[in-house]
Amino acid sequence: MRYLHTMVRVKNLEESLDFYCNKLGLAEASRYDNEAARFSLIFLCAEEDLASFNEGRAPALELTYNWDDNNYSEGRNFGHLAFEVDDIYEICQRLMDAGVTINRPPRCGHMAFVRSPDNISIELLQKNGSLEAAEPWLSMENIGEW
Repeated sequence: MRYLHTMVRVKNLEESLDFYCNKLGLAEASRYDNEAARFSLIFLCAEEDLASFNEGRAPALELTYNWDDNNYSEGRNFGHLAFEVDDIYEICQRLMDAGVTINRPPRCGHMAFVRSPDNISIELLQKNGSLEAAEPWLSMENIGEW
């Protein structure tokens, strides 16, 4: 398992970028704007980690800006921790066998969410793309929030 990123929701993207980049010194490593779902994802990392980030080897801070709904209370602005895993189906099965609820099953063979005992959302992402969609994951419903 490898630590990937921490996601934080932001209310004002320009103010947040000013803080994290201009004041704190992080650099924008990548940006994804989704017009259909009306959100932007901006990944930031230390300047010295830009090359490693682009090679998929450096952790980052993910700023999530929802274009419409962005009035978050403290706690809701923190999103999740993300880890890359070798086999998303194997780790989800191991977690379930240990009594952990899979809040968002890996139906796509790529992404799943669980929660820590303190309700911190944990995103699990399949290393090197996606595994072929498979049961029982494909038919599993979401449980609760993540």
